[in-house]
Amino acid sequence: MKFAYRFSNLLGAVYRHGNLSFSKDGNSVISPVGNRISVFDLKNNKSETLPVSTAKNITCVGLSPDGNLAILVDEDGAALLVSLITRAVLHHFHFHKPVASIRFSPDGRKFVVTKENVALMYHAPGRNREFNAFVLDKSYYGPYDETTCIDWTDDSKCFVVGSKDMSTWVFGAERWSNLIYYSLGGHKDIMVGCFFEKDSLDLYTVSQDGTLCVWESDTELDGLLLRKTRLPAERGEEERGEGEEEEPRGEVIRGKGERPKEKEGTKNVRYKQRSKHFFNKEGDFNNLTAAAFHKPTHILVTGFASGIFHLHELPEFNLIHSLSISDQRIATVSMNSSGDWIGFGCSGLGQLLVWEWQSESYVFKQQGHFNNMAALAYSPDGQYIATGGDDGKVKVWNMTSGLCFVTFTEHTSSVTNVTFTSRGFVIVSASLDGTVRAFDLHRYRNFRTFTSPRPTQFSSLAVDPSGDLVSAGAQDSFEVFIWSMQTGRLLEVLGGHEGPVSCLCFSPVQSILASASWDKTVRLWDMMDSWQTTETLRLTSDGLAVSYRPDGQELAVATLDGEISFWNPQSANQTGSVSGRHDLEMGRKETDKITSKQSAKGKSFTSLCYSADGESILAGGQSKFVCIYNIREQILMKKFEISCNLSLDAMEEFLDRRKMTEFGSLALVDEGVGDGDGVELSLPGVRKGDMSSRHFKPEIRVSSIRFSPTGRSWAATSTEGLLTYSLDGALVFDPYDLDLDVTPASVRRQLRQAEWATAIVLAFRLNETALTQEVLEAVPHHQIAVVCGSLPDVYVEKLLGFIAAALERCGHLQFYLSWSQSLLTQHGQKLKTRSGAVLPTIQSLQKSIQKHFEDLSKLCDWNMYTIRYAVALSKQRGVKRTAGDALCDEDSEVMSEASLEETDMLM
Repeated sequence: MKFAYRFSNLLGAVYRHGNLSFSKDGNSVISPVGNRISVFDLKNNKSETLPVSTAKNITCVGLSPDGNLAILVDEDGAALLVSLITRAVLHHFHFHKPVASIRFSPDGRKFVVTKENVALMYHAPGRNREFNAFVLDKSYYGPYDETTCIDWTDDSKCFVVGSKDMSTWVFGAERWSNLIYYSLGGHKDIMVGCFFEKDSLDLYTVSQDGTLCVWESDTELDGLLLRKTRLPAERGEEERGEGEEEEPRGEVIRGKGERPKEKEGTKNVRYKQRSKHFFNKEGDFNNLTAAAFHKPTHILVTGFASGIFHLHELPEFNLIHSLSISDQRIATVSMNSSGDWIGFGCSGLGQLLVWEWQSESYVFKQQGHFNNMAALAYSPDGQYIATGGDDGKVKVWNMTSGLCFVTFTEHTSSVTNVTFTSRGFVIVSASLDGTVRAFDLHRYRNFRTFTSPRPTQFSSLAVDPSGDLVSAGAQDSFEVFIWSMQTGRLLEVLGGHEGPVSCLCFSPVQSILASASWDKTVRLWDMMDSWQTTETLRLTSDGLAVSYRPDGQELAVATLDGEISFWNPQSANQTGSVSGRHDLEMGRKETDKITSKQSAKGKSFTSLCYSADGESILAGGQSKFVCIYNIREQILMKKFEISCNLSLDAMEEFLDRRKMTEFGSLALVDEGVGDGDGVELSLPGVRKGDMSSRHFKPEIRVSSIRFSPTGRSWAATSTEGLLTYSLDGALVFDPYDLDLDVTPASVRRQLRQAEWATAIVLAFRLNETALTQEVLEAVPHHQIAVVCGSLPDVYVEKLLGFIAAALERCGHLQFYLSWSQSLLTQHGQKLKTRSGAVLPTIQSLQKSIQKHFEDLSKLCDWNMYTIRYAVALSKQRGVKRTAGDALCDEDSEVMSEASLEETDMLM
């Protein structure tokens, strides 16, 4: 098995904090999720998480006008310059202070960054390679408090900055003689947004108390005059005092309270307040939290703390419409280039919404789990993932699009486990509310609810391979409950454990249930023989997780002492063990008074999963690492670091010395949480943080981990969300039976000689994807059956795996379906004898075919409806048709139905 898995996508979270941005064409929205960036394609209904990450949570994103570059800035001011084309990091930079906002100029030559009370203008990185991509041009001082927002004029001549000191400052990007700086007041609260009118210096300013001021300038943009010399007051000061902080290089412009003096023959730009409007007309005070302005259509969008947003047309301030989209505060608002779509982000619940205001409908509506994710499960074909969270919701995600398409909210408490039945159309979930619920994926409803005679909390769940028996383990009564899926009745209560039941797992080949408990035992229950205990496995410590190998011949158990033990379920003998305590490498929390080395002694794996071929096992727990072990050699093969986000707790091995004082760590000092900067001290035994506190740092941990049935990906639920890792074949050069004669030239020589089977064998021995695809697509369609019959057995499975991968990305549907049909027809009996090894390949092929079947069936149904509508319409209009035309129509309908039947046969 190759371990070339790399990060593929981040699901379970769509927005955390920061500003939303639309792409240049307006069809994609870019959303910061923790320390990563997700791109949601609204036209094709897909999502992608870029393979770049910052050190801490991203607070602001700046997008270049051409849509090729993005600047990501985290909480500490560390910035990444990222190419959105190559998905690569181009440059690292540090602003040394938290950044409030960042904005590129419309011409793409400059960008402005606001931090504290200063606005810094940099030269934007160009196409040429530069040693330093961020070159400071000018520093603008004026506001007395932190800056909050930026906007540019359309010709990039001036920009405006809003501040928390209730003032707005207009600065010139060049050395204009009649506009150096201009200060505007008129507000009584923090500035939320400031916007220039289209092709004008006229301004709109919006404050947090719901006040809009309209400012009119007496000068047009063409009236700005370029000054040839600099004034001495605008140059950088050469001498500084010993206690002053060193300012960045570049020209320094300092705004003052009074207006700049006018030169002879030059009239400075002046502003006057044209009008003033108020949003809170009813008297109920509601903070305005976000604003966006679309210049071509003159539409202002404002979001409020109550989850309401308004659309106004400026400058008349006409209300277009108002709507409540959430019960949480709207953190950010953005509009696309055409002005049709409005993006909203609500950080409280992790919501991302895109609203089309003209049709008054949702274009995109997603919400992740706003609490920790507790469990996940793959569907049997690997196409869907079901997740359960502490918010009591069960969500189902499409692996192809990366989006959630159904949410079940029937549970009233935390969901502890989820699983699919063997057919893949039913999801079963267990919860601490004392119920186990079954959900139908056809009708999207809760059709079964299983309960116990006495109220109890269910902490574990398992469904047998037939889908008829549902079992759940109790956390407080130490019992295992068995229900019938068909009738919903309680069949049996299995007693015998002396501690909470932590995990359940059914054997894939027999009706035997394995239950792990805190009483240091694993019990095997025979479902066919009066629910009796067949074996009891004695462990060295409390059992936390149990998992069967896909062939049912081995059992893996994770215990509290950090070990993974392997057992033979038939003989109840231990066959091996792996000590994983040192592989966890738990970090030290800020409030811990012991070192990470000491705290790691109490950590262990809490989730186990075998790979699809059964040769390796995946383990995760209270750590930022996920480990893959080789079972036969009992050694660690690879460790995956699922997060490098320092905004989470327990990420670093040692405490930061800058936070240490003579009284201990600053994190132990309760500075008060009212200002949002303090850290609430957690109670003893609390691992997930106090959700009632205003500010807390969640601890990094992996709650559940699963391998895909196709064997090409695995997923883990962590504090950051649902992380998926896929097998990337391009990263590994893995030739098979290679010798000196196997070269691309020799493969193409066999193609020219029409030796199709030999060319395929040589291509697989070289094992290059592009070359193998070239060889397969060169084989004539009528020769496919002959080539499949002459292939050696060892290459049949390889060819099936290649076809399964090619079907996902290639459009030659009938061609590759003919290959798969010929291979399965001629080699089906031989493949059946090795069903265990071939199963992941077959499931991957089934997943690809099922996806195409769903897409094609919808298209064919739609075409049939269109044809029937056209025929009915022609009859209604009384169009006279000849007998020949009618016969042609009947023939076309027969042909379309025949093509549909042929497609169904192929599927």
